[in-house]
Amino acid sequence: MDSTQKFELVVIGTSAGGLQALKRLLAELPGDLSFPILIVQHISPRSDGNWVSILNAQCALEIKEADEKEAIVPGKVYLAPANYHLLVEEDRSCTLTLDESVNYARPSIDVLFETAAQSCGAGLIGIVMTGANSDGARGLQSIKNNGGLTIVQDPETAESSTMPLAAIRLAEPDYVLPIDEIRELLISLHWVQRTRGSK
Repeated sequence: MDSTQKFELVVIGTSAGGLQALKRLLAELPGDLSFPILIVQHISPRSDGNWVSILNAQCALEIKEADEKEAIVPGKVYLAPANYHLLVEEDRSCTLTLDESVNYARPSIDVLFETAAQSCGAGLIGIVMTGANSDGARGLQSIKNNGGLTIVQDPETAESSTMPLAAIRLAEPDYVLPIDEIRELLISLHWVQRTRGSK
């Protein structure tokens, strides 16, 4: 990893077992995180969004469902709403669409990852965590092909290993780590960017 690389955005994809994984990842991240985080968690189209409140209650970061055309800013976590794909635009804003499901999912991890890779290139960090299908593998490969940093949860630590294993096979990620070490890596990158920015 290039220690001089500046990261603009983190994208995370989870499915089965994702809520517990996200709580563990996000709870100890600093509230002034140097980069925003966008998340696709596979949820029921009829979800009432209660999981957003659960995460918000345990995290220093502000966590919210993304709104159409909302600007993406550091220190916030944006969640794809139920039944909408979440896309990243060139101007670093969110777009929500009702396009066809991808990998049987809407929201789809691949849709978020691929649009973010096109917008952010080498300034992107992509993370695939626990899940029971292959969504996210192709998107993580796109992030890697565009110069971004790619991370996958260690399948042995995932509630469902299918999604991490698919991402490892296709994308050959830069890191395969348990959740606690993913969190520590993000915190380390945050402090590197904060220190560099203060000079």
